[in-house]
Amino acid sequence: MRSAREGCRLPLTLDLPPLWLCLFLGVVWLMGQALALPLFGVTGTALAGGILALALGLMLLALREMMRARTTFIPHRAPAHLVQSGVFRLSRNPIYLGDALVLLAAILWLDVPLALPLLPLFMLVIRERFIRDEEARLRAAFGAEFDEWATRVRRWL
Repeated sequence: MRSAREGCRLPLTLDLPPLWLCLFLGVVWLMGQALALPLFGVTGTALAGGILALALGLMLLALREMMRARTTFIPHRAPAHLVQSGVFRLSRNPIYLGDALVLLAAILWLDVPLALPLLPLFMLVIRERFIRDEEARLRAAFGAEFDEWATRVRRWL
């Protein structure tokens, strides 16, 4: 019997974090079109630029560490190594954190304060659809080494 979670899973090739980010970005854009409520202004635009730069930097640094370790950065695949260096000393999920920051930057850039609740919702979706399974694979592959790292480094930041 299939669980409710398995019943709503997309095929692995379609169930990727960037697609979820694009979906949430589209909702932010639509909200901006329908619910214009300027609040952040020039300050929001400046903050958005800085946050976007931080997000992209986090993602690139994480990808670099994973490539150096010769392990996958593609969800649903088995990791070859447990990466604990670089930005992985600050966050167990720097790429997903970068995705969340991209969403925050879009909310600020498009000046859609009513979209701010989408940020924790996005993080919940990512945790449930990707992080939990990835952590289970890491725990199965690396055991105590993963558990020690997980107690030392927070999931997001």
